[in-house]
Amino acid sequence: MTLRQLFINNLKNFRKKEKLSQIKLAEYCNTSPSYIGEIEIGRKFPSMEMIEKFADILKIEPYHFFKNQPGSNSEAESIYPRLPNSMKMKIKEQINISIDEIINKY
Repeated sequence: MTLRQLFINNLKNFRKKEKLSQIKLAEYCNTSPSYIGEIEIGRKFPSMEMIEKFADILKIEPYHFFKNQPGSNSEAESIYPRLPNSMKMKIKEQINISIDEIINKY
């Protein structure tokens, strides 16, 4: 899964978690619903300022858009579908630890 795909999945999941439609999110961000739709299907990618607006509205830190979230379809799941769940969880944990280390460096 690319960072772009991870961002898209997380944007959709955080938006749905807050029970916001694309229309409502667009309204809060002062943009068009079609722009939100284009982002969520991967045709467009938002500016850093827009990512910050999304994060503020969705009550998260911006970096969470680029981090595997618990319960999400992780890269380990898509690459290693035949591994036992315990092994997938260990891979997922290691990926998250690595991401945290990189984020903390910067």
